[in-house]
Amino acid sequence: MTPKKVKIVAVEKSDYKIYLKRAKDLYDIMLKARDGENWTAVGLNAVHCAISCCDAMLTFYLGVRASGEDHIQAAELILRVPRDSVKNAASSFKRIIAKKNLVAYESREFRKGDAGDILKITERFYGWTISNLPK
Repeated sequence: MTPKKVKIVAVEKSDYKIYLKRAKDLYDIMLKARDGENWTAVGLNAVHCAISCCDAMLTFYLGVRASGEDHIQAAELILRVPRDSVKNAASSFKRIIAKKNLVAYESREFRKGDAGDILKITERFYGWTISNLPK
């Protein structure tokens, strides 16, 4: 079976600021949801924060953004970013995106333990993102 080609669109590198601001907003909401014990909101905001972080990194370093529905494929693009710890970051992104179905679509409650797991991974990925982009 041939791997799917990653769909991308060219973007202005300066647009990374838009995605970085979006990531910060989602990160802040994720933390507020945690404080309010709203576990589903933690998970959903973590996933979308990670996607915005990915978009910010790809926009700034590569001038592209993933445009396909399969966000896991965007992890392949992250590996092209010329930064330290990029393999760990791509792995963290994949782990966050892998939880998207659980939090958004499965017919079981997203619990405190699930939220704690995704929160920890997202905090690392968000930290890596902001430490590798100009403010």
